[in-house]
Amino acid sequence: MLRKICVLLMALSWLLPAVAAIEEVNFNDAQQLQRYKALIAELRCPMCLNANLAGSDAPIAADLRAEIHKQILAGKSDAQILEFLTARYGEFILYKPPLHWATSLLWFTPPLLLLLGFFVLRRMLAASRQQAAEPEQLSKHEQEQLQRLLQQDQQG
Repeated sequence: MLRKICVLLMALSWLLPAVAAIEEVNFNDAQQLQRYKALIAELRCPMCLNANLAGSDAPIAADLRAEIHKQILAGKSDAQILEFLTARYGEFILYKPPLHWATSLLWFTPPLLLLLGFFVLRRMLAASRQQAAEPEQLSKHEQEQLQRLLQQDQQG
């Protein structure tokens, strides 16, 4: 009997971390829950490389989710919550950082590289078309060799 109790307690101790990972959030209405879900999906975990708060198991992500929950219940707007978190963790926490001089390289480099690629491709295609359209000019030495071969062909 004692052995069965020990085995049962050991099994329960292994299950406790799985139960502890489930977060329960309660809100006054469905709109607050939607705001909460949108915010945790929009914000990056400061500890993880590329995971949002909704998908991260890091302790700091759990703390930030709790903070967002608390601020929504306190009546703060999404803009106020984002401002608070950005002030604390910097713009790294935002998946869509605002456009200003520090982030302009982040926003404009991909379209500029795409345009540059199209420009280079267009130039290469134009050059290859022009080369295909123009007959290749023979050098003076090649012209002399051609003339000799044609004369040999006519004589033979």
